[in-house]
Amino acid sequence: MKIGYRTIKTAIGAPIAIWIAQLLQLENYASAAILTILCIQVTRKRSVLSAWSRLVACILAILFSFVFFEVLGYDPYVFGLLLLLFIPATVKLKVTEGIVSSTVIILHLFNFGAIGMQEILNEVLIILVGLGTALIMNLYMPSLENNLQKIQKKVEDNFSIVLKEIANFLRNGDLSWTGKELTETSKLLDQAMNVAFHDVENHMLRRNTYSYFYYFKMRIKQFEHLERMVPLVSRISNTYEQNHDMADFFETLGKAVHPGNTASIFLDKLHVLKENFRNQDLPITRNEFETRANLFALLGEIEQYLLIKNSFVYDVPSENKKRKFAKT
Repeated sequence: MKIGYRTIKTAIGAPIAIWIAQLLQLENYASAAILTILCIQVTRKRSVLSAWSRLVACILAILFSFVFFEVLGYDPYVFGLLLLLFIPATVKLKVTEGIVSSTVIILHLFNFGAIGMQEILNEVLIILVGLGTALIMNLYMPSLENNLQKIQKKVEDNFSIVLKEIANFLRNGDLSWTGKELTETSKLLDQAMNVAFHDVENHMLRRNTYSYFYYFKMRIKQFEHLERMVPLVSRISNTYEQNHDMADFFETLGKAVHPGNTASIFLDKLHVLKENFRNQDLPITRNEFETRANLFALLGEIEQYLLIKNSFVYDVPSENKKRKFAKT
């Protein structure tokens, strides 16, 4: 059985909230733990948004309770009428996340049988203790840097394998490759975006943490072109001189997959390769024509692949250009 950080923080934060509420001699002090449990989220940003929604909803609940209970009385039907109008109000204000916790506050006030400054202060302090404890507990978030680096390394290794296997097929017509790296990379990129997004939400005031998020978005776009290359290569059934030139290019590119941006160098080589293709004699046979057509289409895909990487440095916030992703 694995116990996560969120569970540990919840187990520590809830009793602390109760303890603080008891020290303040608050009525219904255990409710502070409920607010703490509800507001401890998987990221700092989600925790802050959750706390804000519940704070607004709870303050709104106190106002509604004062008006309804003091004017119409402390009866069950009044409670139902209050909810009938209170819930749409939270929807309008976009704080529906706080409906459950604010209902607890409403029930406290209902049970008091009268709402004065003392009762209002009691509920406000319960809200502040519960939400404050949750926010303090969520100040600590485990670093996701190592996990992101591992995924990055594996994705780059798989990209390298795919490019080298394409080179191997162009040169030798080798069909032994299973293509498992494509399936694995697709799953890795989905996982990477999820982790990178959590990393962004844990560092709301540090924009340079967006680098991993943009980096993996770039790799996803490149991966789409890699996937399109495979069926193009599979349709090449004959080996010509152009195959070997392309194979050399793909093999060299496969050895250069890394976070740095050297795409401009390979784009220059690619333009030379395309120019050589144009200057060669026209194909004579149908098979040669089809092979040349597929090779040229393959050149188009790898050019787009390189252009995506080449433009990557311009897609991230300016301060990120100093990070390793933008190095050559």
